[in-house]
Parts: sequence; structure tokens; C-alpha cells
Amino acid sequence: MDIIPAFELRKQYETIRHEVESVTARIMAGGSYILGGEVSAFEAEFAEYCSASHALGVASGTDALQLSLMACGIGAGDEVIAPSHTAVATFAAIEMTGARPVLVDIDLARYTIDPAHIAKAITPRTRAIIPVHLYGCPADMDVILEIAREKELFVVEDAAQAHGAAIHGRRVGSLGDIAAFSFYPTKNLGAFGDGGAVVTNNSELAEKVRLLRQHGWKERYISQVKGINSRLDELQAGILRVKLRHLEEWNQRRRQIASLYFDLLSKSDLPLPPRPSDVEPVFHQFVIRHPRRDALREYLKSQGIQTLVHYPLPVHLQPGYANLGLGRGSLPRSERAADEVLSLPLYPELTEEQVRRVAQAVLTFPNR
Repeated sequence: MDIIPAFELRKQYETIRHEVESVTARIMAGGSYILGGEVSAFEAEFAEYCSASHALGVASGTDALQLSLMACGIGAGDEVIAPSHTAVATFAAIEMTGARPVLVDIDLARYTIDPAHIAKAITPRTRAIIPVHLYGCPADMDVILEIAREKELFVVEDAAQAHGAAIHGRRVGSLGDIAAFSFYPTKNLGAFGDGGAVVTNNSELAEKVRLLRQHGWKERYISQVKGINSRLDELQAGILRVKLRHLEEWNQRRRQIASLYFDLLSKSDLPLPPRPSDVEPVFHQFVIRHPRRDALREYLKSQGIQTLVHYPLPVHLQPGYANLGLGRGSLPRSERAADEVLSLPLYPELTEEQVRRVAQAVLTFPNR
């Protein structure tokens, strides 16, 4: 029985092998390996792709979030509101600034932060909101921005899973005050290692990130402010430039695969991924929910189908965040999602035959 993997990076590499090898050979021969011409070129191209004025390459998506918050002046004594159903990196970034994360529940229709819960969580110490565009579906930014403007809060988009997603035709990364992207290898736009970018239309915030990502240097070895070391290297930037040229084609293929999943699973009673009328998702994941998720996952494994769970435990219930004081039952939608979500295989190289096999296995899961 052929295995259908949850994701397959090698097949994508084979489609662009010659472009990547040409770029990496040129960079290796050039002798400049950190924050050089490739990084500058990628920053310009990625900013244009996001319809933003600035993009700054950094070492990871977590660093991109931390630097975004730091550029907004957020630190000790401040509070930052974010959804509990997300990767723990969102909260690690908040805590690295010294700020206190405030966890709120999600809207199960989108799996993104519920604006109604944002409003209830705001205190005099609140400085920012982090809407996470989870699974490639943008959060409800119209309402979030309205709340933020009324309360004079920063909006820091966590767009780690949403490269190319749009709301009303505007791409994520250009909607809030500042945005963080990850280029972890499995992302829609992934490097061959770690990498990230901060994107913004605010020139002042961009200049702050430029300083903060490299020890606060404007002039080498002279720190104008206290910064960190978070630099995108030339090899990753060169590879990302190659892959950026293919991103729209790959995103469109993801939408086609998702559409086939929707058609095949439409007659089931399973909750399928969100497709709000005002957004253009990019289906970083195709996430279904099932009350017997773990049993379904084992069944699919027996059929040669690999799956993933994004994410198995909401942040407020993780041992490392017990200090936040939120027990089970405090954020019921996040907890339900964590208990039920299952990510089916979805990547551009997945074949129609494989999609049909996955869907058929889901539909034939016994004792549903």
C-alpha cells in the first residue's frame, strides 16, 4: 500500500531543483552570506507581493512576531491579546518582550480569534492584538481593526500560515500595523531551513525593526538601541526568491485540491474548513473536525494516510503556560477545536487520485 504523506517537501524541490541549484551556487561563490543583496532583493519582492511598503528578513517567524511587538514599543507591564488555539510560538514571542499574553477564545466558524472576546479582554494595560490567520484563512480583520482603532491598540498580524491570503482583495500582511511571516519549510512559502519576515506599511516601524534585528546597529558595532540577533541569510533569501515566483501557482493548486475535498466530503456531516465570503484563503491546511478524532486518525493511518493535528492542546492548557491561570473549561471553543481538529494531506503536489483516496477513507470510517 502506497503511503500518502501529510506533506511532501522533496517533490516540490524536484520541480524547482535547477533554479535552486543555480541560485545557491551563485550565492556560495559570491562570498556574502548574511543580509546581503539577495536579502535586499527578496525584501523588495516580498513587500510588493504583500502590497506593503516594507519587508524585513529575519531569522524565524517567532522572531518576526517578537520584533514586530518590540517595534511597537511593547514590553514589561503591557498586555497583548491573542487566541489560545494557535502555535505556541505566538505566545513565546509575546513573553520574550516581557509583556503578558492574554488568551481569548476563537470563532469556530473560522478557527480564528473571536472579536467579541477581544473587546471583553481589553484592560488599561492592553497595547496590542495579535490576530492569527490560522490554516490559511484570515481572521475577521474588519471588526478587529475597528476595535483596535477605537481603543488605540496595535494590530500585529500573525500571518505565518497565510502567505497570499486576502480579504476584500487585500493581502494579509498589509492590513494591520505590522505583520509577521514564517518561512518554516512546510509553509506555503517555505525556506530550506528557518526564516521569517516582518511586513508593514509604516516606515517608522520598519526602521525600528531594521535596527532591532541586528543588535540595534545603524552603524556596525554601534548599538543605537538594545536589539537582538535575528538575520535572514543569503542562501535562504535566494531560495525564497525562487519559490516566491511559484507561490501563486502553488496557492492556486492548493485551492483546487481543497475544492475537490469540499466536493467529495460535502455530503458528510463533518465540519469542513471555513470559506467566508469576504476572504480568499490559501489552505495551508485542510482541517476537518471529528468527535472521535484520534480514532479516525488511527483508521486513516491503517489505510496508509498520514495526518497531523494543528494543534492538540490549546496554549492555556499547556504546562508551560499554567501561570496564566486558565483551567479547562475557560475557553471552550479552543478546547473543542483542539480535541477534534485533524489536518488532511494538502500540498500542491498531491494528486487527484490521492485526494479521492483520502476522502473515501474519511467517509468509510466505521461507526462514525
